[in-house]
Amino acid sequence: MIDMAVVGGGLAGGLAALAVRRAHPELNVAIFEAGDSLGGNHRWSWFASDLDAPGTQLMAGFATTEWSGGYDVAFPGYTRHLSSPYRSLASRDFDAALRSELPAAAIRTQARATKLAAGGVTLASGEHIAARCVIDCRDFTPSAQLRGGWQVFVGRHLRTRTAHGVADPIVMDTRVAQHGAYRFVYTLPLGPNELFVEDTYYADEPALDRAALEARIDRYCTAMGWHGDRLGGETGVLPVITGGDFAAYRAALGGAGVVRSGARGGFVHPLTSYTLPFAVANALALARHARLPGDQLAALFEGRAQRHWQATRFYRSLGRMLFDAAEPEERYRVFERFYRLREPLIERFYAGNSSTADKLRILSGKPPVSVLAAIRALLGKGSPLVHERSQ
Repeated sequence: MIDMAVVGGGLAGGLAALAVRRAHPELNVAIFEAGDSLGGNHRWSWFASDLDAPGTQLMAGFATTEWSGGYDVAFPGYTRHLSSPYRSLASRDFDAALRSELPAAAIRTQARATKLAAGGVTLASGEHIAARCVIDCRDFTPSAQLRGGWQVFVGRHLRTRTAHGVADPIVMDTRVAQHGAYRFVYTLPLGPNELFVEDTYYADEPALDRAALEARIDRYCTAMGWHGDRLGGETGVLPVITGGDFAAYRAALGGAGVVRSGARGGFVHPLTSYTLPFAVANALALARHARLPGDQLAALFEGRAQRHWQATRFYRSLGRMLFDAAEPEERYRVFERFYRLREPLIERFYAGNSSTADKLRILSGKPPVSVLAAIRALLGKGSPLVHERSQ
């Protein structure tokens, strides 16, 4: 029997195993990942202000790209530079760092789990691994118990033929055709001749037309004067949670006594779909309590999930106004107005730590949507977070 089985080798699972390993090197911890590598094919980015000192220390061992000078946003009405330092981590570097710190025997790739229970994990191969506690860190799965919309994106890693001249990340550029959603282009300068360009949509449907989005990235890069060779890319469809019955959602996951963490456990920023600050916080909490019996650890994380749901209610309300009160072509106005606010407020918003004063300030003044539409949105239920609306 092992001490801890972490199922899912993405951000939440990898950080959980790392934090426990650093705090308790004597414990036998193993990660079970369905794919070929830890982290899959992703890029995670965050503001330095998203993490406290222990969280920053946990991330210190990863090879990240850092921009100490801040970042830019651009809207049809204005552009703005913000001073918050920005960080980004590629999944290949995530995988490499974990392999350098965790014992080789602790990492099981191509090991898809088919059954999770309080006493262990069963793999698709039929192998059963007994464990004192099981940590479910798998990806979010669509659920009729939750409501909201979708964040759909295609990213491209590009090597330009000449220096691109971009000094700081462009976190949002909405000076593009909206195509029936809140669309923006996100650009990271990874080197003098290297860019990561991502086309993102806050859309009503979880449809990803890769060919169409790739063509739009082509046009954007041409307009910006960026020409070169493609080095790689990524795609994604993430939930933007605006409401639902969270208790029913958690209950439907099954597996009594299993610790639920990560996106599947509900630990996301409802409006931005960010997971990194919460994955870091959960990993550190898991390390603090790693010696608890599995059922007690599961109960502790059930409480953390319920508190997180309550603490992020405000962001779900904003999401309902974004999807259900604003016309799709006008959704960008919500963020255009938001980015005129004070920078500390913006930092706390992304970290999921908005104060009462922050919330009042965000809601004060002339709203970017009609008051009647906002009221209808707040009173409405929203659309189920399932891939097929007919379900």
